[in-house]
Amino acid sequence: MSGGGGARLNIFPTRMALTNMKIKLKGAVKGHSLLKKKSDALSMKFRTILGKIAECKEAMGHTMRTASFSLATAKWAAHPVDFKSVVVENVDKASFKLKLTSDNVAGVHLPVFEQLNDNSKLPQEMTGLAKGGQQIQSCRNTYITALEGLVQLASLQTAFVTLDHVIRITNRRVNAIEYVVKPKLENTIQYIMTELDEGEREEFYRLKKIQGKKKRDIAQKESDVAAATAAKPPTAKAPNAKASSTSNTSTPFAAAKGDFSDLLEATTSSMPPMKPQQEAPSILDDTNGDEAPLLSFD
Repeated sequence: MSGGGGARLNIFPTRMALTNMKIKLKGAVKGHSLLKKKSDALSMKFRTILGKIAECKEAMGHTMRTASFSLATAKWAAHPVDFKSVVVENVDKASFKLKLTSDNVAGVHLPVFEQLNDNSKLPQEMTGLAKGGQQIQSCRNTYITALEGLVQLASLQTAFVTLDHVIRITNRRVNAIEYVVKPKLENTIQYIMTELDEGEREEFYRLKKIQGKKKRDIAQKESDVAAATAAKPPTAKAPNAKASSTSNTSTPFAAAKGDFSDLLEATTSSMPPMKPQQEAPSILDDTNGDEAPLLSFD
C-alpha cells in the first residue's frame, strides 16, 4: 500500500480517521507549545534559583567563618568556665521553628521553608553572667544568623532539585511530542490522504471506463440498426390499391342486398292472392266524424 514514509499509526484510511488524526495533531501542536512555554518558565526560574544559591553559599561561607570565630572568642572570654553545659541545661524546647509552604511556578509546587518565631524575643539565659557574657551573646546572634542563612539555602536547594527533576520530565515530553508524536501523526495523515486520493482516482477511472463502454454499446446498436435498415429491400405499392379495397369492401353489401331481394320475391310468390272485399259499414269517429275503412284478408 502506498503512503508517506516513516513511522505511522496502523489505521484504516477513511474520512473519519483523517478528521480524528487532524484533531490529534492540532492537540499535539498545542500541547507542545504549552509544554515549551512551561519548560522556558521553569528554566528561567531554575537559573534564578541557581544564581541565588551561588550568592547564598558565598554568604554562608563568610557567616560560618564569623560564627566559628565568635565561638572561639566566647570560649576564650569565658575560660575556664565551660558554658556549653550551661546552655544545654537551660534549653527545654526548640527555640527555632520552621513552617513548610509551597510556591507555584508554572504548575510546579516548590517547597519553601519559613521561620515561625522571632529569636530576638527569646528569654536571655544567665549564661556568661560571671565572665564573657558579651562574647557569648555575640556568638549566639551570629549562629542565629547562620541558621537563618542555612534555612534559606535549604529552601533554594530543595527548589533547585525539584525544578531540575520537573524540567527533565518536561523536556522529555517536549522532545517526544516534537520528534515522535507529531511526525507519526503527520505521516499517518499523509498516508490517509494519499490512499483517499488514490481511491478517488480509481473511482474516476472506473466511471470513465463505464461511460466509454456505454457509449460504445450505443454506437454499436445504432450501427446494427443502420445496417439492418440498409439490407432490407424496398416494398412497391399497387396503383389501384384504393379502388380495389373499395370494391372489396362494397361487395359483401351488394351480395347481401341481392340475397334479400331474392328472399322477398320468393315469399311474395308463395303467398295467396288477395281478394277484394265488399265495403263494410263505416264507423264514425265521435270526435271528428272521419270514417275508418276496414280491410279483410282471406
